[in-house]
Amino acid sequence: MATTSASASVLTGLSGIRGWQEELYRDLHQHPELSHREHRTAGIVAGRLRAAGLSVHEGVGGTGVVGVLNNGDGPAVLLRADMDALPIRETTGLPYASTVTVADASGNEVPVMHACGHDVHVACLLGAAQLFADAAEHWRGTLVTVFQPAEEVGDGARTMIDDGLGELVPTVDVAMAQHVLPAPAGVVGTHPGPVLSAADSMRITVHGRGGHGSMPQATVDPVVLAAMIVIRLQTVISRETAPAEAAVLTVGSITAGTKSNIISDHAVLELNVRTYGDATRTAILDAIRRIVVAECQASRSPRDPEFELFDRFPLTNNDPDTTARVAAAFTEHFGDRSRAMPLQTASEDFSDIPTALGVPYTYWGFGGIDPDTYRTAQQAGRISEDIPVNHSATFAPVVQPTLDTGTEALVVAALAWL
Repeated sequence: MATTSASASVLTGLSGIRGWQEELYRDLHQHPELSHREHRTAGIVAGRLRAAGLSVHEGVGGTGVVGVLNNGDGPAVLLRADMDALPIRETTGLPYASTVTVADASGNEVPVMHACGHDVHVACLLGAAQLFADAAEHWRGTLVTVFQPAEEVGDGARTMIDDGLGELVPTVDVAMAQHVLPAPAGVVGTHPGPVLSAADSMRITVHGRGGHGSMPQATVDPVVLAAMIVIRLQTVISRETAPAEAAVLTVGSITAGTKSNIISDHAVLELNVRTYGDATRTAILDAIRRIVVAECQASRSPRDPEFELFDRFPLTNNDPDTTARVAAAFTEHFGDRSRAMPLQTASEDFSDIPTALGVPYTYWGFGGIDPDTYRTAQQAGRISEDIPVNHSATFAPVVQPTLDTGTEALVVAALAWL
């Protein structure tokens, strides 16, 4: 493991990068880009990496950027940041709030916001890359920085792999990533084993027989059918999943009909499943299909239901030894600000990269909420009411100490190998 003096030496330059790093973060926040459209962001990233002396590969997986800093013999560490934003209208009121609107893939005009903190991730990794470049005499090995597109839609990591990421970078020994969370800024958290859930979204179309609302006996009502499916699906978690096995099943959308007195001929349900093990994941998806088919038969549906899986995310399963090594380095550097991170029901596609490369990985969280604001909400028992979460229109991490902490975490973790 790298010594404390190595971390201290590399991080000496933190005050020197803080000015441009904060300015860059605000710029990225004000100019968010949707998944697979991160062209401006990618250009900024590539320019910064080249200026720092890294070898740069652009357009990996479409808009992905890879930077490699070779500094002699030693291990190779891969650090990853995601770049894409979300179709959300920002309501933070910040002077650098996004007012961007664009046409989405369907041609609909949508607002765009960095509501998940990927702007923080990009700024932190660029800062870490600069610090490593400026302090090359204090470490040995190879730093690989991966700026990934399209995490929000779950295929950005895979597109980079499919586009030859493994051939562009040297053989790496470990891969790491992080995420800003609705926790006190300045705090970092690690978690061995499963930490972020696998996610599967499913679109289900059930069929009825349409007709006049005044003559329901002549129809097969898909609204009633869909309602019965929703009720029965509640038993998948409560009665078919072991109490000790964490899992979530949410029906987020039901669409049917056009008018109050018309019984439609079909209904569409969209649901989301979160699981932490392959066996549970398979069992729940199978149970959903079984229940839907049975309810359709019970309702005399004239056609079999249709199932479509989309927006699928892999399980993030932190390697215990790698996580322990990072946790020890964090404790040494951050002291009591290094803590255990609770199991998260959010999902990520980062693990597709180390899985494809065949290397161990770990993924940690760090806080982005003003500590005083968080403490006040906690004391009042109003965390859920007063603290904005990722994907909220009001989610905007405080600039500091969030950027410092995220940058330090990347440096300290990488120096546990380099």
